[in-house]
Amino acid sequence: MVLITVSASPVEVINRLDQSTTELNTLSGVPGTFVSARGFSDIITSHKPYYNADRQKMVLYVGEHRIKLSAGTGFIMVGEQVYQMPVHSVLQKDDIFLPAEAFFQIIRSTIMPGIVYDGDRHILDIALVSFNITGVNIDEKANGTILRIQTRKVFDERDVSTFKHDNGWFYVTVKGGIVDTTAMKRSKTRGVIRHISADQMDESVQLAFQLRSEIEGHEFYQNSDPSELVITLRTPLSKSANRIKSVKDRWRLDTIVLDAGHGGKDGGAVGKFGTKEKDITLDITKRLGMLLEKNTNIKVVYTRDEDVFIPLYKRPKIANENNGKLFVSVHANSNPNRNAKGFETYLLRPGKTDDAIEVASRENGVIRLEDRDNDPYAELSGANLIMATMAQSMFMKESENLASIIQAELDKRIDSKNRGVKQAGFYVLIGASMPNVLVECGFLSNPNEERNLKKASYRQKIAEGLYSALLSFKESREQVLAEG
Repeated sequence: MVLITVSASPVEVINRLDQSTTELNTLSGVPGTFVSARGFSDIITSHKPYYNADRQKMVLYVGEHRIKLSAGTGFIMVGEQVYQMPVHSVLQKDDIFLPAEAFFQIIRSTIMPGIVYDGDRHILDIALVSFNITGVNIDEKANGTILRIQTRKVFDERDVSTFKHDNGWFYVTVKGGIVDTTAMKRSKTRGVIRHISADQMDESVQLAFQLRSEIEGHEFYQNSDPSELVITLRTPLSKSANRIKSVKDRWRLDTIVLDAGHGGKDGGAVGKFGTKEKDITLDITKRLGMLLEKNTNIKVVYTRDEDVFIPLYKRPKIANENNGKLFVSVHANSNPNRNAKGFETYLLRPGKTDDAIEVASRENGVIRLEDRDNDPYAELSGANLIMATMAQSMFMKESENLASIIQAELDKRIDSKNRGVKQAGFYVLIGASMPNVLVECGFLSNPNEERNLKKASYRQKIAEGLYSALLSFKESREQVLAEG
């Protein structure tokens, strides 16, 4: 017969919440270390546990959480979630003793991330550590599913990785993440998400989402207000859309839509010497169009070829109605810092940098001049902007390729800073069913660049750079189509 008694070698508890040290009773006569549920409750809360002697059940109250225990079983409940320990709990004098290693691991991963148990040294360390990942909301859209992972801090995006595995699960790993697994498992699933699980590790957390069906890609970005990691999962196109895509893939690049930024009552940026963006963009666009019309068989469509006001939403509509195969929007930049200079090409995605967001905000500001009772742009922010780009996702790689070629060709021809390819939420690009980019040719806010942009010879060099880039893109695209 094995005699079970309260051990003389308790677990030392270092409670950093109130800077105290105490002891937690254990059992002897059993393999491993079993700790007192009552003793644990007394250490971490002033709320007395509930105990039913007839049913040999106990409930511990930790903040808003309830831990339900039963003697003689390996199962415990934290909230509404059931967890299993490798060995059964033991009843001893109106107290339930639990296998320390397993019990504290469950508590650490669910409601108290600050608990660390050292079984070798017989020490339980309790620190005030808060969850920084507190749950997930899932939104179902017509062409995908949005995961909004709620956080209490802004993570370095280099510490967040996403991965779709062939086993039908989508994984999000966050270095430095501490997850409230109870709240995570309470989250309602919808859309392509069948099941959610969370695995808390020492230095990171891995969130796993079981998928109901295939996804064809995903996008990730981070919001700061509210603080959340946002991931969009794109579902495959319908069969009819796939047929349309297949037809479009066989199209040759025979129509290019050129969009001269601003116009009419919208002058755009204005330089120190009075140069208006709308005039610069129209001149460059017409020079580019003339080169294309003179030297190629490509049809050129202008969203405007004179000084008129065209609302942003109409510009991609013009491109679509004319069966455009490429949409290029030409602009000139501005910045409060007069030393800012150079050229850059933008893709349609939520802005990643303050500068990119500022540029998009300025270019999008023209909507204030549009005469419309309803606001077609009201919903275009955050996740809705991401979802608005999904219909164009099939063109994203081509848009990236075109943007890179444009930067390289302009770099050869004009003496200014190559600011690279960037991304931001430009309304003028939304809805264009073709590869699309927005080119900022220089800063009118920089007096030297304004002087250059006022020169016809400089604008001609920009037009020639864009022309060469479009021809290079056309050649590479049609080569891929021919090989396919």
